[in-house]
Amino acid sequence: MVVLLQLPRFHASVFLTKPPSLCKTHFHLLLKPKIPITIKSTLSTISDPTQNLAIPEEETHVQVSLEKLFVPPETDVPSGSSTSSLSARILKGSNIVLAKYARDAQISQADFVKSSVRTEDCPSDGLPEFALVGRSNVGKSSLLNSLVRRKRLALTSKKPGKTQCINHFRINDSWYLVDLPGYGYAAAPQELRIDWEKFTKDYFLNRPTLVSVFLLIDASIPAKKIDLEYASWLGVNQIPMTLIFTKCDKRKKKKNGGKRTEENVNDFQELIRGFFQTAPPWIMTSSVTNQGRDEILLHMAQLRNYWLKH
Repeated sequence: MVVLLQLPRFHASVFLTKPPSLCKTHFHLLLKPKIPITIKSTLSTISDPTQNLAIPEEETHVQVSLEKLFVPPETDVPSGSSTSSLSARILKGSNIVLAKYARDAQISQADFVKSSVRTEDCPSDGLPEFALVGRSNVGKSSLLNSLVRRKRLALTSKKPGKTQCINHFRINDSWYLVDLPGYGYAAAPQELRIDWEKFTKDYFLNRPTLVSVFLLIDASIPAKKIDLEYASWLGVNQIPMTLIFTKCDKRKKKKNGGKRTEENVNDFQELIRGFFQTAPPWIMTSSVTNQGRDEILLHMAQLRNYWLKH
């Protein structure tokens, strides 16, 4: 019998569930014995969830064990389901199962609303929001621009650390994308780095409309300690989180000791196992090729629609 259990917290319960007073979102994971399977990771052909989204035709074979799949809330996965029937519901380049709440995923309108330096100054209209955060120069603004298909909605710069406020972008007049300051930029003044850290963490802890944090990790390089520390902080404080692996279009030459992005993604997940009892949802992306764009929007849609219902 398939059992859906609440994801465990960092070394205890779950980092994907916040106290009821702060977040209405509860996530679940499909738990089964470690049986490696080859997932043909393609988007579901169900018309409702993927309407007007560009679905890649090619398939990517990703080795995923059933226990590491992210199964959204209220998703029925019957006991004894065949591998083929389940694989059709796995979002390409991820461990995320597509479910009934993945609707109205496309973006038709995106507008900058305001920049804030305090959580209490953020928009107060109660709309759900997703926060993008990551190490400086991880490609955060580029990913945001890719999601909305606008080149300069969010400022991109060759100089890291340009985002210094909590920036809200209203999507379809119904939800927000939030661009947060990058962390780990050594050239920034110490007092400024402290301020960024303080108001960003205050936002995570005290923003009741925050559905999930999307933590961006550079997949073109080996895992960084600061990224693991940031992920563990989110875990300890029970902040809902999805790992977004960026720059997956880049390839390193083996003869120079470099690793393929897929290897770095796998390595990071192995290191995460040292901090968390279960793997969080993750998606591989590239703002250059738009890899992962539709998968992120579908994932956001099912989290957002579940949050609105509950």
